Amino acid sequence: MNWSDEELIDGCKRRSAKHEEIFFKRYYGYVMGISLSYAKDRDLAQEIVNDSFLKFFGSVANFEEFQSVKSWLRRITVNTAIDFYRKNKRIREQMEINEQTEVFHEVNALGDLAYENLIALLNQLPEDQKLVFNLYEVEGYSHREIGVKLNITESSSRVYLARAKSKLRQLVQIHLKEYAGR
Repeated sequence: MNWSDEELIDGCKRRSAKHEEIFFKRYYGYVMGISLSYAKDRDLAQEIVNDSFLKFFGSVANFEEFQSVKSWLRRITVNTAIDFYRKNKRIREQMEINEQTEVFHEVNALGDLAYENLIALLNQLPEDQKLVFNLYEVEGYSHREIGVKLNITESSSRVYLARAKSKLRQLVQIHLKEYAGR
């Protein structure tokens, strides 16, 4: 049966296993795509996906018809990825970032990279830099918002972003040299 999103949401609100299953299958790829952009590997992305859907089904009663399903799922998934970052942050040593301004130039070569190559390059960034890069460049959060979400200073967010862009420039140059040498 080809149910509309509204019918699926209503079924999920009634805790219908069939509706939840169909909803999960319909939006799995979308949520996995978001998760992969925040996770270092597919296993962690799968954990983020699973937790995101659990959070969605747990809060579906609060979903209003005027909301966009995809934007609500995106917000839940991004917040879940942030939760994973916070949870794993205690494992990593806390690094103090000196307030400094780093100058960077845009890399036009990014337009020539395939999506898979870009994700592979992003996965080479340190976790904190990748998270700030995604929140700022992909999700559109301000440095102040990122600071609040990650419990870091606004200037630290700026430095993480500058370092991420700098590292990406280096990685893109290496990638392009390897590609040209083929």
